[in-house]
Amino acid sequence: MKKIFILLVLSILCRSAVWAQKIGYTDMEFITSKMPEYQLAQTEMKKFSEKWAKEISDKFSEIDRMQRAYMAEEILLTDDLKRKRQTEIKEKELEAGEYNSKIFGMEGLLFQKKKELMKPVMEKVQRAVTKVCSQRRLDFMFDKSSDIGMLYTNPKHDYSDYVMEELGIDTKALKAAPNDKSGKVEQPAQVPAQNSPKQKSTTSKLK
Repeated sequence: MKKIFILLVLSILCRSAVWAQKIGYTDMEFITSKMPEYQLAQTEMKKFSEKWAKEISDKFSEIDRMQRAYMAEEILLTDDLKRKRQTEIKEKELEAGEYNSKIFGMEGLLFQKKKELMKPVMEKVQRAVTKVCSQRRLDFMFDKSSDIGMLYTNPKHDYSDYVMEELGIDTKALKAAPNDKSGKVEQPAQVPAQNSPKQKSTTSKLK
């Protein structure tokens, strides 16, 4: 729906008296991937992600240890001790699940940390884009790497090189390297699942 709306607006603009206006596009994903500040932010993100992932993994490992110990001693325990041990394990599972959501949830600490680290990077890029648009007298500039997308892009309207030059990135060296516009960036560690298959099976035996 969003794409249809954008295309409709562009169609209206093209049919109105705006032929003198200049429209350009840029590839923000590619540009940011070449910025040292962005690479540093990604490295920091990976560190936080791996640190939190290990903490959560350790919590579930402890739960697994408690479950195995309970299963081994179950026959020797009284009913009261069984209920107590089961309650302790369930509380640990709930605690680990809540911590996992706190870190890797939609508005979790990892998301907030990413916003914090990326804010100065995106502000710097925005300043460069604004300056390039002013210097080149552009009326519109679109980001072809966003979810809006474009059906056709004429290379002569690609101003990514000018933005990178404004950021101090050596565009000549990038053009000399093969596959320089891949835009691939290393992603943070995968979010751990809240419960492993092994944990689910052992928990079911406690109920």
